[in-house]
Parts: sequence; C-alpha cells; structure tokens
Amino acid sequence: MSRKMKPESLMMSYGYKPELSEGAIKSPIFQTSTFVFKNAEEGKAFFEVAYGLREKNEGEELGLIYSRINNPDLEILENRLCLWDEADDCAVFESGMSAISTVLLEFLRPGDLVVCSSPVYGGTDHFVKKILTQFGVHVLEFSVGESKEALVERIQASGLADKLALIYIETPANPTNDLVDIAATKEICKHFSTSEREVYLAVDNTYMGPLWQHPLKHGADLVLYSATKYIGGHSDLIAGACLGSFELMKRVKTLRTFLGNMAGPNTGWLLMRSLETLKVRMDKQAKNAKHVADFLNSHPKVEKVYYLGNITEADGEQYKVKQKQCLSNGAMISFDVKGGEKEAFKCLNALKLIKLAVSLGSTESLAEHPASMTHADVDKELRDRLSISDKMIRLSIGVEHHEDIIYDIEQALEKV
Repeated sequence: MSRKMKPESLMMSYGYKPELSEGAIKSPIFQTSTFVFKNAEEGKAFFEVAYGLREKNEGEELGLIYSRINNPDLEILENRLCLWDEADDCAVFESGMSAISTVLLEFLRPGDLVVCSSPVYGGTDHFVKKILTQFGVHVLEFSVGESKEALVERIQASGLADKLALIYIETPANPTNDLVDIAATKEICKHFSTSEREVYLAVDNTYMGPLWQHPLKHGADLVLYSATKYIGGHSDLIAGACLGSFELMKRVKTLRTFLGNMAGPNTGWLLMRSLETLKVRMDKQAKNAKHVADFLNSHPKVEKVYYLGNITEADGEQYKVKQKQCLSNGAMISFDVKGGEKEAFKCLNALKLIKLAVSLGSTESLAEHPASMTHADVDKELRDRLSISDKMIRLSIGVEHHEDIIYDIEQALEKV
C-alpha cells in the first residue's frame, strides 16, 4: 500500500535522480549557461516545445537548452515548491518584485483595470500606481472591511467593469496583518468574467509562506511569493516564485524567458537547501511569535498589537476569514508604541539581539519602521488611513529562544 508523503518529507529528494549526477546525494549546482544536444534533431525538438511551436508528446519532457529557459536546479526547486501549494507548475524568479511585475505585465494590457487590496507591500504599490499607470492601466483600490457587494458596485460605477482583467490581493497585508477573503474575492472575479474574458485572481502569500495558507485551494488562480523571505529563510539570497495551473504558468514562464528574469542556478540550489528546513523553521517562528505577542499585549508602553492571534470572534468577519484560510497565526507582528516616530526610533535603536533591517521570514529576528522604510513611498494620507503610522514597528520573529527575543524588546522599550 502506497502512502502519500507530506511535503516536508520530500524536500530532500523529490525530483532529483542521483544516478544522473555521479551518485551525489544532493543536486550539484549546474553552473552553466548552455547545454549540449545529442544531435541536431534533439535540439530542434527541444526548441519546438520551448517556443510553443508544438505541444509536448505524451511522456516528453522539456529538454535542457539554455539556463535562461531552464536549468536542473530550478526545475527541481520548482517541482518541490509545487508540493506545498498543490500547484500544477511553478516559476522561480530573481526577486519577489520580479515575480509580481512579470505577472502584472502578462495579465494586464493598456486600458485594462486592475483591482488591488490595500495595503500591499510598498514595492508592489509603487509598481501598480506609478509604473503600470504609465502604460494606460487603470487602478482601483479597496481596503479591508469593504463588503463584496460594495466593491462590485464601485467596479461597476468606475465605467471600466468590462475592462477588469485582474484582482491582486495581499493577505495578510504587510504590515497590518489585515485579512482579505480569498474565496469571496474569487466570487467577484467570476461575477465580472465572461466567455470571452476571464478575470483572474493573484494572491501575494509572502506573509504566510507555503505552510500557513494555501490560496489556490480557496480559488486563487496564481499565488506569489518573495522567496527571499520564509522560503529562503537565511537572509542570503533574493528570489521570487509564482505558482498556478499549467495553462496560466505557461504564459508566466514564456514572459519570464523573454524578460530573462529567472533565478540563477546558485540561487536555485540555495533555495533547495532552505526547503529542507522550511517546516522546522516556520514552526519555531510561529511558536516564538505567540510568546512575543503575549508579552507586547500587556506592555504599558505598547498601544496596539497587530497579530493574527489577537483576532477574536469579536472582530467579526476578520475572525471568520482567519478561521477559514489561515493555518497558523504566523510570525509577523506589528505594534504601536505610545508616542510617535521619536519613541519608535528610540526603541529600534536600542535593540541588540534583534537586527534593525527590512525583509522578513529569516532565522534572525528583524525590526523595521514601515512608515519611513518599507512603505515610505506609499501616500501619507493612505498610510494614515491604513494605520501605518509613525509609531508602528514591524517585527519578523526568528528562531532564537523566545525569552531572549522578549528580553531584547523589553530592554529597548525601557529606553522609550
């Protein structure tokens, strides 16, 4: 009787054949630009499939051609990433923003409407509002708490309902941990889809990583990651990933080939290394975060804590969404210190164990000031409306002992 293995059990071996690499237990780094064909006929056949000139025959694999198209390290990595989200296919990029921008460029055309949740990562906000708009793409934002019916009405009132091509959401939102209902958002996509034009849903799942939320299971068409974060997990690489159906990923991978923004083999190898400890790391980070949040919730110099574990039945719809789609409370915490930027900076500058740096999801705990750092480019009026204030500090909880993390925060708050 065969058993379906858990993803964490397959991260050491799935998709790799040691006999093809001199018996090496780990995949080597295939640090090569190009690959040798056995004969001219093979080269022709490989290019026909790679460039979409014909469909693959039954059992035929895309042969190795050139590392801008495919590379063994990336192929093995992409196959392993698919296991967590139960996706058909995956494309790995040289950064999270590279994955996001490629998806937006592929599924939007001049005159189209993209609907985005708010807040989103600052880089995404910039690309959508200041770059896509230069190419004639229209943008409509919605905030957490807006009902499905109200958003449908606003889209219809925009006069661009027939141009809606993509809804892009980030949930939980960075840095407030606000949740967007993935399934309800997919219903909006279906509402505006026609037989000639399907509206797609893309979800940035970076805050939850591949373990704690699976957007494809809730109706998303594409799921995006900054693989720099939990997937990489060691602050030593930059990468991104996009996962979805074979049909949509074929489009994403084709544009990736011609933009040339796939990750290199060394990055692919490092990410394979990281996947072997992904569950161990993320489980530890989530446990640590619970201890830190409990401490912050009762600290007299902390005004408010933004943590998924603080969402209760009293929060109504947010609680229902969390129960439906989140498998953990995660390891990201933001909190407001009493005061403003001056007090927040005093706290940040006094940290010793926790590093003052942007990014998240790594083994070391990190702290930053969203209003002046990751979200500095977001319009101040919007920041204020979304509670991304000068008194907010964002924490990414690492794998250190939770008592040491708490001690460091406690001594830093004493300086405020």
